[in-house]
Amino acid sequence: MGLGILEDRVLEHVPGTTQYFDDPERPQYATDATHEHLKCDRSGPVPIVLVPQPTDDPNDPLNWPLWRRDLITLVLSITSVFATALGPILAADTVLLVSTLENVTFVKASLLTGYFLLGCGASAFLFVPSSRIWGKRHLFILGTILLIVTSVWTAASGSKSYTNFLWSRIFQGVAAAPFESLVNAAVGDLYFVHERGKRMAFTNLAVFGGAFFTPILVGKISNDMGWPWTFWFVAIFSGVCLPAIFLFCPETAYHRDPTPRFSAATKSDNHGLDQEQEPKEPKEHAAPSTDSTIAPDPVGTTKNQVNHTSTSTSTEAAHVDNTVPPKATFLQSLSLFNGRKSTDSFWKLTLRPLPLLLHPAFLWACLIQGLLIGWTVFIGVLMAFFFISVPLWWDEVQTGYAYTGAFVGALIGFAVAGGLSDWSARKMTKWNKGVYEPEFRLVLVIPQMVLGCAGLYGFGITLDGMLFGEYHYAVPLTFFGLEVAGMVIGAVAGSLYIVDAYRDLVIEGFTAMIVFKNFFSFALTFKAWPWLIQSSVKAETIFNALGSVQLVVCLLTVPLYIYGKRLRSFSYRHDILELCGLR
Repeated sequence: MGLGILEDRVLEHVPGTTQYFDDPERPQYATDATHEHLKCDRSGPVPIVLVPQPTDDPNDPLNWPLWRRDLITLVLSITSVFATALGPILAADTVLLVSTLENVTFVKASLLTGYFLLGCGASAFLFVPSSRIWGKRHLFILGTILLIVTSVWTAASGSKSYTNFLWSRIFQGVAAAPFESLVNAAVGDLYFVHERGKRMAFTNLAVFGGAFFTPILVGKISNDMGWPWTFWFVAIFSGVCLPAIFLFCPETAYHRDPTPRFSAATKSDNHGLDQEQEPKEPKEHAAPSTDSTIAPDPVGTTKNQVNHTSTSTSTEAAHVDNTVPPKATFLQSLSLFNGRKSTDSFWKLTLRPLPLLLHPAFLWACLIQGLLIGWTVFIGVLMAFFFISVPLWWDEVQTGYAYTGAFVGALIGFAVAGGLSDWSARKMTKWNKGVYEPEFRLVLVIPQMVLGCAGLYGFGITLDGMLFGEYHYAVPLTFFGLEVAGMVIGAVAGSLYIVDAYRDLVIEGFTAMIVFKNFFSFALTFKAWPWLIQSSVKAETIFNALGSVQLVVCLLTVPLYIYGKRLRSFSYRHDILELCGLR
């Protein structure tokens, strides 16, 4: 038993367990004859083996110049900021909407956010399998067009009809879905393992950080220009992004051979590529991935990898194809589709995430990140009531500025998760005599539990006290920031564990998590105001309950840590997707 993790009684080598943790500060260097036939990055003093290995096809995104790949990432990240900004765009305007729109109650105003989340979650079911079969480019372009159309729709007619407003918000959720669910996958398509770290952090900051920064600006815009202008600005900036995506963001999905084109190094070779020792019996039913983010990777990768400034590919690579396709012209790169990427059935891919909700590890991942995201939406719905009424009488500008604490909390969460995730895994691997277990990722739940639960309990207690002059308004906002920090850490913890422990189910798992957190948050928007009324407008009662639920969910990590390795073995031997006929 390694550091409290029970050993499996059936398999000698359990998928996910590796001989050593893949230190981001130590890429796969090609230092001997074992790797001389592999393509390498030779920009530094020591060649780094490229993982995944690029093909000889000039249309392989991994063969594109680094500046071109970075440009694609930049354009998609900027557009993602405007897409995800539509989620909390009404957070500071709740009371304004109630006072200016006809027959709109606080519940109806909160549902304008809820139905955005519903549209985003429901469309992810269709967009993710579509991206695996036909690629991502058509979805990014469709999403941007919908961002423009729906934002104009809301700005022009939202004040005239609540029904119009509601339907426009649903389709805004549909428009945002490709950017929420596929941008990180595009980063996996574009970069080698050792190049992904900073790029993945940048895209995550764009997707999550932009959402928390939005209310800070929106309150000022709504107060000075009227709330419709917040949507006019989204339409204008999305309109600028559309030609950039069309011209500079070609298809990134590539049908890559999942079988490595090299012989694995021996188990004793610490610089070999075969870091993840698979069970001796082959797993023939595992569906090959068509996405480079989850392709059967010879490297036990982590989300944070070192970066370099330029990439040069060795010409010593062995050719696997006798013919090399011609390089696509610029006009050809503008096509919405460039071939089918997978032979899998669309409807099978669509249904695959559903059985995973019955799998203990994936259900845990949904809860550990989805609940705190839901509580964050819940707080956003109630913020306006407490800060725009007695005793503060804040306007939209001040309510928007109140989200500064949440934005700072998100930055703190990213810093804590980034600093602890790989450091803790390296340290525990060292204590475990060089054997890395994916369960080592679960220690991130400790800071999540401390910050997230403290934020929930503290927010409720101090919010009530603020109404009676016992606390300054900065105190509950600080606790709100702690809750958001815990939310970010939980999202990282759940994602890293699924990536390391269940690599062949990553796309399905992430889809399940996206759908769960959006549907759960949507449900909370229905209950926010009724719960507040039932509690006699006592925030402490509500948030004590939420904090206790979150505490219980965090404590579920303990049995997953102890029995996680046996669960991985059982899942490997009894494939849930195969049992459901979805392989």
